[in-house]
This record gives sequence, structure tokens and C-alpha cells, in this order.
Amino acid sequence: MAKRKMTQGEQNLLLLEKLLPGNEKFYVWCYAPEGRCVAASCPKGEKDMLDQAFRVFGGEEKAEAYVRSEESKTKPVIIGSPIGMQWALTMEADRSLNLLFVIGPVFYTAPEEKQLRTAMLPYLSDFSTCDWAQTLLLGLPELPVMSFEVFSRYVVMVHNTLTGQRLGILDLSSVSLQGRDVRPDPAQQRDRVRVYQAEKAMLQMVRTGNINYQYAIERSISLSPGVPVQGQEPLRQMKTSIIVFTSLVCRAAMEGGLSPEIAYSLGDSYIQTAENCRDSGELSALAHAMYHDFIYRVHYLHTNPNYSHAIQKCCDYIELSLDRKIQTADLAALVGYTEYYLTEKFKKETGQFVSQYIKHMRIEQAKILLQSTALSVQQISDQLAFNTPNYFIQCFRDITGCTPAQYRKKQK
Repeated sequence: MAKRKMTQGEQNLLLLEKLLPGNEKFYVWCYAPEGRCVAASCPKGEKDMLDQAFRVFGGEEKAEAYVRSEESKTKPVIIGSPIGMQWALTMEADRSLNLLFVIGPVFYTAPEEKQLRTAMLPYLSDFSTCDWAQTLLLGLPELPVMSFEVFSRYVVMVHNTLTGQRLGILDLSSVSLQGRDVRPDPAQQRDRVRVYQAEKAMLQMVRTGNINYQYAIERSISLSPGVPVQGQEPLRQMKTSIIVFTSLVCRAAMEGGLSPEIAYSLGDSYIQTAENCRDSGELSALAHAMYHDFIYRVHYLHTNPNYSHAIQKCCDYIELSLDRKIQTADLAALVGYTEYYLTEKFKKETGQFVSQYIKHMRIEQAKILLQSTALSVQQISDQLAFNTPNYFIQCFRDITGCTPAQYRKKQK
């Protein structure tokens, strides 16, 4: 794997690779303590691109946290990403070397280019000049795709080969690259009104194809662990929750315009996959993939066919970036236009100036937060990057005809 002297674990890993099916795209990486990639089993032409993707989408940060954790001494962990890529992390038994092994990436289902392109927008300052991102999209059909069950078995095999342990699939953990460890607060689990409001917000995001959904799903998870079915099998309880959730999302998508033929077929497929799942990590990944899939399908249905590709790209970027300052210069750089030309073209196609469009999108997001959370006006103002709470209130009143407090009261 490298010119340096290989450890015993790496030698065992080479033997293991020879036992894996030759047509299976399964990559293993070795990183030194300072974060440098010292060896990789993936093709040379893909190495730089996949390594960059791992770093850009948060893998490096999660890897550092994993190395410091107690968990790294006993078991591997699977980490996901905002674009659907999955990796796994593990370490060798000899901790004096402090070598980190990264397994992957894989997709659980084959991604579509336009979904992947949109999901990547917030992470790239200038997509057109990111060679690795362009290579990623061009090489989409060649990227590894395998089910969670197959991937998790390979992860456990690699971990056991490196450490000499004999773990099973149920010993795997799953972590989201989005960053926060979301756990239900027991004190809030019985607050049915707040749970209902959070669920309404999640389903409304499906109906409208709102791709800025991450906060809503985290909020819902923090309020409720799912359908409160009591029984001897926790896995069965989780499956029931996801099946119910899938059914609700499926119907919300149809209300948003997705055809019943597509929605029901897609929902049935996810429900059957949930039934076949064997552990909670697989179910968690499946639920996120299902929600993401339905939202993006509805989102593209709502895409204005009269918008040019460049303007739609700007609209998607705005929708995904409501929590930060958005400058016209940033959008112009994103699509390769001058600020003046973008401003004129944006106004011609959308009927609004860029600043007006951003303001309206922020108010729409504020409505969801007012309906589904107990965040104060100050907190919502900060979260949506308004200059001051008073300016937020003024904008909200101008667009909706009432103040945020009055709007929230009407929703109760």
C-alpha cells in the first residue's frame, strides 16, 4: 500500500482485499496523525478527488473527534454526509502509531447528478473552478454503490482484520457529518403539541420541496424518538416509526405534486427496505435518505421551467444558505456573470431583485421556525442572518401583514 514499512494490521488488510470480490468497488485509506493520506487502495485517478470530498464534507473534522473518543478503542463508526456519501472510520490495534483507516466512500443508492450538484452548492465557493467537484460529477456512474448491509459487513471485516477483534454488525455506530448529536430530551417527549408542530413543519417542507430542511428534521428528532410503540424488540419499534414516517412523507409529496405512481412506488420500496434492515444504524441512514429523496423530487417539480440554469442555480444556493450573509457578488461568481448582468437577468426571470428574493425566502423559512419551534424572535432573526430583530420584524410585517408574534399566535 505504501513505501514505508507496513504494520501487521496493514499486511492482514492486504490479504483480506484479495478475498473480496474483484468487481466490488471497495476502498480503504490510511491517514497519519497529522491528517496526511499515506496510502489508499482506490484508483490513482480518483484518489485526489475522493480525498478532497472527504475533507470538504466534514470527514476530517469527524475523524479527529473519533480518534480522540473512547469509541475508537473498541469499534468502528459509520459517518454520513450532506450529499449522501458514506464512510466508516476505524483504527489499528497498535495505538502507538495512531493510524486512522477510512473505508469508503459508498452511496447506498445511486445518486442523480442534479440532486448531487444542488446539495454540493453550499460547500463550494466557485463550483466551476473546483476540478475535484467536476470530476466527482463526471465520474458519478463509477462511484461505489452498495447497500448498508453489504457495506457494514465489509466495515466490520476490515475492523476485525486490523484489530484482531470479532465484532458483529450490531456493534457498529452511525454518526451524521452534519455535526450535532441529536438526542431526544425526555422532558420534552410528552409535549404532543410541540411534536405535532415539528411534524407539520417537516411535512410542509416535503410539500413545498424545501431543500433547506436540516434544522426541521433535527428539531423533530430532538422532540420525539418516534412512534411510542412499547415492546420487547427496539428494532421493531424503530421500523414501525420509519414506516409510518415514510407513509406520511409519501402523501405529503403527492400533495406537493409528485405523481401517485412515482410516490407510491418509491414509498413501497423504502418501506420494504426498512423491513429488511437488521440494525438501527441502517434504519437511521435509510430514513434520512428517504426524506432527502422525496424533498428533492418535489423541489425539481417546483423548479420554474422558465428559469435559466444559472438563475435556478442561484435560487438553489440562496435556499441552502439562508443562515449566512448572501452577497450578489457571491452569486455572480457562482455562475460566472458580472454583478450587473446577474442582477438584470435575475430580475427579468424571477420578477424580483436578488435582495427581494432573498428576503422573501428568509421570511418563508421564518414562518416554519415560528410554527415548529419555541425560538424567540431574536433567535430566529439571528439564525436567518437579519441585521437586527427590528429589521426582521419590519420585513415580516411588510410581507405577511402581521408581526412574527402575531403569526405564531395564529398557528396555535
